[in-house]
Amino acid sequence: MQTVLITGGSRGIGAGMVRLFSQRGWRTAFTYRHSEENAWNLSKETGSLAIRCDAGSEAETEQMSLQVLSSFSHLDALICNAGTAYTGLIQDMTVEEWDELFRVHVRGAFLASRAFLPGMISRKSGSVLFISSMWGQAGASCEAAYSACKASLIGFTKALAKEVGPSGIRVNCLCPGVIQTDMLNCYGEDDLAALKEETPLLRLGTPQDIAQAAFFLSGSEASFITGQLLGVNGGFVI
Repeated sequence: MQTVLITGGSRGIGAGMVRLFSQRGWRTAFTYRHSEENAWNLSKETGSLAIRCDAGSEAETEQMSLQVLSSFSHLDALICNAGTAYTGLIQDMTVEEWDELFRVHVRGAFLASRAFLPGMISRKSGSVLFISSMWGQAGASCEAAYSACKASLIGFTKALAKEVGPSGIRVNCLCPGVIQTDMLNCYGEDDLAALKEETPLLRLGTPQDIAQAAFFLSGSEASFITGQLLGVNGGFVI
């Protein structure tokens, strides 16, 4: 049975991936940081393993990886989805806020990759998937730090794919567009309508849209795909 770990899996895109992988017969584990009730409800719903872990903590990531490998024996796919958001002018952002975004998004992806790659390399098989954003490709006004974090994941994808490809490991990156999650709660109806109009497919994305793409890239059907970015954005960024 194939196994997957999804970081930041208790809500939104992460929860959508947990549900889909579980439904498709994968043994699934996911991490959460604050959303304990959501995490345990999702765990009961899907039969997945929920583990509390601060993605940017070296000690917690190491402990989490030991728990996953103890339960699963090996990992076929790692999906680094954990992240936070910040919207505002760059001159109003504190150094602490800037550092926290990079700690969770970029340091977190590094820590998880470092924890699980040795096992994948020894088995000569595995997939790593980073969840970036279309703003990592194009940049977004008032989301400069978030865009910079997501752009870092794109660079990490391309470099790591070259590094671990000879060991049979694939590394890819998803770049979601405007997705219907809690991150849109700060937008009013007029703003959401405008975002739909800017999207050529004239709708917002769903966590299921991202989950389907993640499932494809993590599985054997994508065995000759590595170092690639896949935009799931309805044509918003082309």
